[in-house]
Amino acid sequence: MSFETTISAFAAALVDPAAPPPHGDSRRFAVYRNNVAVGLIGALEARFPVTRRLVGDEFFRGLAGAFVAARKPQSAVLIHYGADFPAFVRVFPPARDLPYLPDVAALETAWVESYHAAEAPAAPLAALAEIAPERLEGLRFAFHPATRLLRFSSPAASLWAAHQGTDDPKPPENWAAEEALITRPDAEVTVRVLPTGGYELFAALRDGATLGEAAAPMLARGDDPGAHLVGLMSAGAVRALV
Repeated sequence: MSFETTISAFAAALVDPAAPPPHGDSRRFAVYRNNVAVGLIGALEARFPVTRRLVGDEFFRGLAGAFVAARKPQSAVLIHYGADFPAFVRVFPPARDLPYLPDVAALETAWVESYHAAEAPAAPLAALAEIAPERLEGLRFAFHPATRLLRFSSPAASLWAAHQGTDDPKPPENWAAEEALITRPDAEVTVRVLPTGGYELFAALRDGATLGEAAAPMLARGDDPGAHLVGLMSAGAVRALV
């Protein structure tokens, strides 16, 4: 057996409990296999700290262990592992009665993505004020690489915020669906709960609509998009106005 074949068989057996060890002592190989599983579970614990706190260590380790058994790393870069964890949580039978759990996991995934996104300067609020009035309707927004928009069926952003720090978390005052804006214009990732209408406006702008096109539904309802745009720019979510 060639060296490459031996290494491939060894790596495949490490992440497949049903596979026999490629050669040698099966008890010794079981130690290697267990270390891989423990390491991957630890990576998930580090990536999803609030998800873990919400359900407790024992439940989370069972959930993470099931994920590790079903989903193997596709990259040597461990920070990418767990990107599909929220989708797994959503269909994990023991979490069926916890509809907020996959939402919080999705927020934590977006937080990691934002943290590791490319660096870029954010357009200041003053840049919007400098746009001539006749240009506003056709204005387009280039979003910062670290910006993420999320829509939840639960108060996931409030739950996440309540579990920051070491104080005992308080449940959200209003248990309702939320939408969130995640940005990282500088070194710190921020999570903001969006007011009603903000998600639709920002998602349309993100997807390439002009300001006139994105704001039309809001204006038709008699709402003013101005405060939403100020919030978007102040959050550092926009890279450029074009």
